[in-house]
Formats: sequence, structure tokens, C-alpha cells
Amino acid sequence: MNDMMAAFRADLKGFDEATRDFYTGNMSKQEYKGISGGFGSYSEKGGQKGMIRLRMTAGRVTKEKLAFVVETTERLNIDLIKLTTCETVQLHHLTGRQILDVAGKALDAGIVCRGGGGDHPRNVMAPPLSGVLPGESFDVIPYAEMTADYLLSLLYDIRMPRKLKVGFANHETNTAHVTMRDLGFVAEADGCFSVYIAGGMGPNPRMGLNVAEHVPGGELLYYVKAMVDTFLAHGNYEQRAKARTRYMQEALGEEGLRQAYNQALEAAKAAGGLDRQVEKRPVTKQGEGSISGKRIIAQKQAGLFAVSYHPLGGTPSRQTLRALLDTIQPMEQVEVRLGADGTMYVINCTAAEAEKVLAVTEDGARTRFEHSVACIGASVCQQGVRDSQALYHACVKAAREANLPDGALPVIHISGCPSSCGTHQVGTLGFHGGVKLVDKKPHPAFTLHVNGSARMGEERFGESWGVIFEERIPEFLVALGRKVADTGLSFEEWLPAHEAELRALAAEYLV
Repeated sequence: MNDMMAAFRADLKGFDEATRDFYTGNMSKQEYKGISGGFGSYSEKGGQKGMIRLRMTAGRVTKEKLAFVVETTERLNIDLIKLTTCETVQLHHLTGRQILDVAGKALDAGIVCRGGGGDHPRNVMAPPLSGVLPGESFDVIPYAEMTADYLLSLLYDIRMPRKLKVGFANHETNTAHVTMRDLGFVAEADGCFSVYIAGGMGPNPRMGLNVAEHVPGGELLYYVKAMVDTFLAHGNYEQRAKARTRYMQEALGEEGLRQAYNQALEAAKAAGGLDRQVEKRPVTKQGEGSISGKRIIAQKQAGLFAVSYHPLGGTPSRQTLRALLDTIQPMEQVEVRLGADGTMYVINCTAAEAEKVLAVTEDGARTRFEHSVACIGASVCQQGVRDSQALYHACVKAAREANLPDGALPVIHISGCPSSCGTHQVGTLGFHGGVKLVDKKPHPAFTLHVNGSARMGEERFGESWGVIFEERIPEFLVALGRKVADTGLSFEEWLPAHEAELRALAAEYLV
């Protein structure tokens, strides 16, 4: 790992030169994107400022990494922090000089930006409560970290057609959506893993193809290498729009893809050298006290608790993060975990410690609906079509003004474009941004998706029901929430027997 970090640091010279050229007007946007993406950085809408993405492997944010984020945002007066659906932290509205400052200093804190964008393996994901959640198979974070280190070691040896997203699951909730990722590992009760390949959200989504079961954890890297090699051999280098792994299911057929993957796996095993033993890190802290509440999760370790905190829109303020850091600094074995929905979890707290964490994170979501997911949106993102953050906040405002009871509306997922950075395709209700032509004039609109799910064994992409003008979506959701509230049921309880009513209501808003 030390050699890798040295290589990443040496790479910064080229990134430095390109960034200076772009922000002084001496390099085109497209040329810069081809370089900066490999360093987890992209220019924002308008090209005057940019962002940088900090990898947080398996969603783990140690106190040291949290301190880096807090101190950096304070030092550079950064006003927008985004928790992403790939369990990373994005810092926004940066000058070129600030981007270079963060990229260099992040390495000192053990945080890697390299490969955070572009055609590279992305942040490896894991359940945020892995190791502490009752009912989980086993802690998968050591395996996720092993996989991340291996994939980072390949950055200089491969040129993939597009990015590769990898995740782990150990519970039926499937929070990292691993059965619909490029490569997913599902922990089994026997201590082994099932393997899924070539899934993905976005245009032409595909569920992952189950290619192996009962794989010992020590052999996982052979399955990772087999996926990489299959992608290198059969990925589409000619048509970028069809270059993600899910299109291999289309190009080769399911059985053809299985055969290609198994051949790559056999070759990897024959070459050897990738057997690993992970070091397990059980929680040794002694629990104490008792506490309950909406944001409290009792861990499987008696007397220890996790506290959830969902900053509105997945955009925590640096002031709250500072208060959180100062609060947890003296707490033994306490760390922060990031979920794929923009929720932060502070784990390994005693009851008294959990009370303190609750007190400094009161500015987050109050209801289940306010836990909704939204990508950064078109006001920032170069690729974005609609401002998903603005829609999220408009919907929260409307629901609060209508005084809807908690549970009357579900978590919704909002993407600013079809790319599904807001994971709209797995939401019970999802929206992706676009336009609707009226009298040949474009009007801001979102496509409504209904009844998606990432839950293990129930995975499905939501069905597209049509387009709603952006300005009418808060009104639609309030009308829906009132309809559900009148029955005294939660939305999840209401929907199975009332889908026809939802269709009828949606029809009043669809255009």
C-alpha cells in the first residue's frame, strides 16, 4: 500500500499541470475531463469551479478521516459537502488551486482520490452497519477493504472500457445494491460468498448474473480478477454508451457471459498468487446503559448503539460535522459509516455517548420521507438535466407545510438525469430528470418510477409510469401523503392493496 500511495502522489504532477491549464482557459472541458476524472475530480456547471471525490472504502470514516474532511472544509471555507450513493464524500465549489490542495493533502490522511472517477474501479461499498447489525451474516468490511486495495493496485496495469462498481452485502436489506452492480459479493450464513456480475443501474439497467456460490473469503480476489479480465476482453471499447459491464449480458448472452467469466476465473486460479486471509476486527468495547428512539439502532454487541443521521439532501454542514467530530473524538472505538442513501451512522456508542451524538445531529431528517435520496443535481453537475436537490427540498417543504404524519410517504429517490446517481430505479417511488416539450418548448419535468426494490430476493427496477412537470411533483406527493394518511397506514402497508389508486392519482399529474 505504501508503494501505491507513493505512485498516486507522483501522479499529482500531471494532474497539477492539467488543472492549472484548464482553470486558466488553456485546456478544453472534454480534454480536462479525460484527465481529471482519473483523480476523482470534475469541473462543475459553468466550468469556473470544480469538485473532488474522496474515497471512503466500505463507507468507513475513521476519526482521522473525518478530521481531514472537517479541517479541510473549514480551512478552505467549503460550503457544499455531498455524501454520495457510492459511499464517498464530495467537496464542491472548489477553485483549481483548492482541488490540487485537497488531492495532495488527502493522501497524507490516508484518503485516496485516484480512480475516483473516469474509467476505473470505483469506491468499494459495504453495508454501513457491517459488524454491528443484528441478523447479519458476518462482517464483510475486511473483505471489502482487501478488494479495494487489490483494485487500486491495478490502476496502472489495465485500461477498462468504463468504470467498475463493486459492493458487498451481508443482510437482506442489500443497502449497497450489490446484486445489481458490476460485481457484487453476498455473504452467506456458512461464512462464504455468492457472486453477481454485470449488473447496473442507469439506461438499460440489468440485474447482476449469479455466477458462483459458497466462495471462501480467502479466494475472493480470483473472482475480482476474473471480472476485470472479462470486462477487458469483452467490454465495448467502440461505443461508450454501451461500455458498462451490463451490456456484456446483451452482447454475449447470459450463458456466453457465464462461460467467458468462468474461463477467466480458471485462468486466474491457474496463475495463482491471490489467496488472502483477512484480519477480522471484532468490537471489543464494553457496552453500557440503555437507550431507544427513532435514530437509535441497538447493535448486536450488548449495550452498544449506533446513531443514524441523515443530513437533508445528503449534504451535511461543516458546522455539524465539526460538532460531531469534537463529540466523538474521546469515545473509544467510535467511528462514522456512510450508507448509500446519504445517511451517516455513528457506531459503537454507549447509551450516554449516543445521547451526545443525538444532540449534535439534530438538524437532519425528521421523518422517513425526509430520508429521501437526491444526487447533486444540474445546478452543479455538468451531466445533470434537472436540479434534483432543489426538487428534494421543495418536496420536504411541501410535506412539512401539509403536516403529513411520518410514514405517509416513503423514501423517494431523485436523479437529475437517467444515469441513476440518485438510484431512482430502486426506489419505491423514483424520479429522473428530463424535459417535456409543450408547443415545441421544453419544460422542466421528471419521469416517475414506481415500485423498485433492492431488497434481497425482491430486487426489481421500478416501472416507468410517465412524466410529471417538476413544479407539480410536490403537489402530487402531498396529495398522495394525504390519501395514505387517511387510512392510518404507512405507505409501505398501503401500496400493495392500493396500486390502482396510486395509478389513478398519478394520472392526474402525468403529462
